[in-house]
Amino acid sequence: MRHGQTEWNATRRYQGRSDIPLSEAGRAQAQAVCDALRDHRFDAVYASDLQRAIETARIIAKPHGLEVQIDPRIREFDFGEWEGLTWPEIIERWPQFAEHGATAAKLYQPEGGERFEDVCARVQSFLDDLRRTSHEDVLVVTHAGVLHAVLDVLGSAIQDLPGDGLSVSFSQASVTRIAMTPEQVRLITLNDVSHLNSAS
Repeated sequence: MRHGQTEWNATRRYQGRSDIPLSEAGRAQAQAVCDALRDHRFDAVYASDLQRAIETARIIAKPHGLEVQIDPRIREFDFGEWEGLTWPEIIERWPQFAEHGATAAKLYQPEGGERFEDVCARVQSFLDDLRRTSHEDVLVVTHAGVLHAVLDVLGSAIQDLPGDGLSVSFSQASVTRIAMTPEQVRLITLNDVSHLNSAS
C-alpha cells in the first residue's frame, strides 16, 4: 500500500526522500486501513525507512502485535533537485520535461536523483528476498514510485494489468493486492481506496 497523506501530498509537491511526516488526514487514512484490515492475518509488515511509511505501517500493525520491519530498498524515488517542487515549478526550471508529463518516470532522471531503473533494481532485490521467506501474507507500506516499480518489475507476469502500470495514479493510503506463486503473479486489487470512506 501507499502511505497516508502528508502536507506535501496535499499541495502536490514531489517528496522523494524528503522525510515528511503524516498529516492529521494521513493518520486518519492509516487508521481507516487499520480498521479495514483488523481481521486479516499478516505474517509480517514491512515499511520504507521514511517516517510517513513507518507511521502508517505502525498504525496498521499495532492490533496484529507485529513489529514493523524497515527496509530502505522500498524508499521513494530520489527526486534530487525536484524535491519540494510542484510539477509546474519543475517544468518552469527544466522545460525539456514538459512533453513527457508528470508521470513519465521511465523517461526522466531528476538532477541529483535516481533513474527509474535504479528504483526497479532495489525493488527487484526486495521482492526476491521476500519470496525466499516463509511468509504467506505480507503488508508492505511504501510509496507511489516504488509501487510503479513493483508493477514494472513483475511486468508481463501480472495478469490483467492495465498498460504498463505507469498510467496508474496511486492514491494515498490505497491498497493494491498481488498474489505471487512460483507459477504466476495475479493482480487482485489495484489502488483500492474503498476503505477510506470512514476517513473522509
